[in-house]
Amino acid sequence: MNDGDASDPGAGGTDTSGTTADSTDATDARTRLAAYRFADSFLPVGGNTVSYGLEQFVQSGAVADGDDLREVLESYLRRQVGPCETVAIRAAHAVADDLDAVRDVDETVRATTLAAEFRESATKAGRRLLEVEAETGGDPVVAAYEERVASGDAPGNYPVALGLVAARRGIDAGEACLVHAHSFLTDMLGAAQRLLSLGHVTAQRVLDDLAPVAAAVVAANEDRGTDRMEAFAPLVDVHAMEHERADRRLFLS
Repeated sequence: MNDGDASDPGAGGTDTSGTTADSTDATDARTRLAAYRFADSFLPVGGNTVSYGLEQFVQSGAVADGDDLREVLESYLRRQVGPCETVAIRAAHAVADDLDAVRDVDETVRATTLAAEFRESATKAGRRLLEVEAETGGDPVVAAYEERVASGDAPGNYPVALGLVAARRGIDAGEACLVHAHSFLTDMLGAAQRLLSLGHVTAQRVLDDLAPVAAAVVAANEDRGTDRMEAFAPLVDVHAMEHERADRRLFLS
């Protein structure tokens, strides 16, 4: 008998059989928690200050209740979030180690976004996300891109920033797209609660109803490249442009 046999913890050795598994589980948990953080309204990127044109939909009478809201939000998901923003997230995620390529994706998003208020709110949120992540995450690649955005070398659109940050955090691109779709919906529903006095239960029902739509939209645009990036929602753009000229505004967009 070997009294020092390391495979027998009872014989004075050290059992390391679970160390690797425990370490992997802890890493996976941290990655999931990071994804939850980016979907949380607690993240200080300014989501509570924008309505992405919803304010004007309400002012015009086009959105008056939860049913109207569900229809409009589905249109946003299918026509803007999916074919433009999730494409940008995946594209930035795929080239996260090449900041020149990330900037190219960023410029494509800017060129694709027609409404000035949408461009402004997207870059403000993206720059804020990069600032927060550079300060808290300590990732040198994120910090380097944040510096480029701060210097004016890149726009810093939110979907691009999220794609970059997600890649550096080890978050899967598809999950990052779902995170974005969810946070977009919760931001819009939060705006609707202020604009329509929408009840919490109604808001949760709309969110639950649109969850499969969000998942389907993310999947449908999985293979769409930046050469096919588009945001074709004419009524949304018209209302956004009208909002820019409104005399009274509760939201920045």
